[in-house]
Amino acid sequence: MQNNLWAMPRSNERHAGMPILDASANDVSWFEFAPMRLFYTPVALYCAWLSLRHMGITLPTNSNPALPYSGLVGESKNAVLNQVTGINRNWISPYVLCLRWSGNGGAYKSLTEALESMQQHNLTFPLVAKPDLGMRGAGVQVVQNETELLNYIKTFPQGANFMLQALINEEGEAGIYYIRHPDQEKGEIISLTLKYFPRVYGDGKTKLRDLIKQDTRAGKLAHLYFERFSDRLNEIIAEGDSVRLAFAGNHSAGTIFRNGADDITSEMRDTFDNIAKSMGEFYVGRFDIRFGDFNALKQGYGFRIIEVNGAGGEPTHIWDSRTTILNAYKTLLSQYKHLYKIGAKNRSRGFKPSAPQELLKAWWHEKQLTTHYPITH
Repeated sequence: MQNNLWAMPRSNERHAGMPILDASANDVSWFEFAPMRLFYTPVALYCAWLSLRHMGITLPTNSNPALPYSGLVGESKNAVLNQVTGINRNWISPYVLCLRWSGNGGAYKSLTEALESMQQHNLTFPLVAKPDLGMRGAGVQVVQNETELLNYIKTFPQGANFMLQALINEEGEAGIYYIRHPDQEKGEIISLTLKYFPRVYGDGKTKLRDLIKQDTRAGKLAHLYFERFSDRLNEIIAEGDSVRLAFAGNHSAGTIFRNGADDITSEMRDTFDNIAKSMGEFYVGRFDIRFGDFNALKQGYGFRIIEVNGAGGEPTHIWDSRTTILNAYKTLLSQYKHLYKIGAKNRSRGFKPSAPQELLKAWWHEKQLTTHYPITH
């Protein structure tokens, strides 16, 4: 395993190190930003049927016994990353866990402890600040210095944990969805999502607000970017300069997703199979990674893991604008079919799924926290 290789080419080229973005695709799919309750209703109905078939409404919480609730809801990013053991930890972008202290002076106490943890773990600015609990890129920001970190802490919910992680400043990002049943020797990668970060380019005359409006995709998601860049909307972007509109690799934050299934390789599968197995009773989830050379990734090296999502993660290639809604549902129903089957197999091995009331409590706690997180960048 070449886990010590991190010599990546760096350039300012658009989407450097990534496959060429298919510009012929639709800017957005018609269901990409549909109300979540409406879109996921067929999935919920299918889960109800699976619950009856396998005699367990919360069986998906048994799919990854190594994780609280199997990572279906309320998963601590720190706790999940801590499950990666041995030499495989070298794949992870370094991080520390911090507490947002409450009360008068709590923000400054949190800052002091965060700076001490950074020093102990050799972390330097810029860093990625993000909630320990949360999904879909909620509350993720890049902090360039101590002042920006303090501002982030001040807007973070008191009493909650946040993480500081080394910034992997590469254009390449991907989501790799992995599945292995307990009775299988090797796992499989069933989804590879390539993530492209949208940019607008200045001409020395036009304000950022208008550049966003004029862009074929960004203009349709202007509300996302206007809030994010509220202090720069009247700025005239110099000719040749670009503004990256999204940092968090989430489609709901405006990032462009593409299905990379044709580029899944056996080398890639073997690497992530080893990582997953190092996590003990971990069988299904998505690895979110950053890289600078896609060819190296296809050979199974040259990347850093920034997050691991358990059962609550999904094969994000469904948000490729070229994906039909039928194929999106086919993928999601297949995902939950695996979750219930794996959960049932682990039940027969002696593991117990979470009680419904525990699952509901964890979901509600995460939901309440998310409403108070800082703006996502």
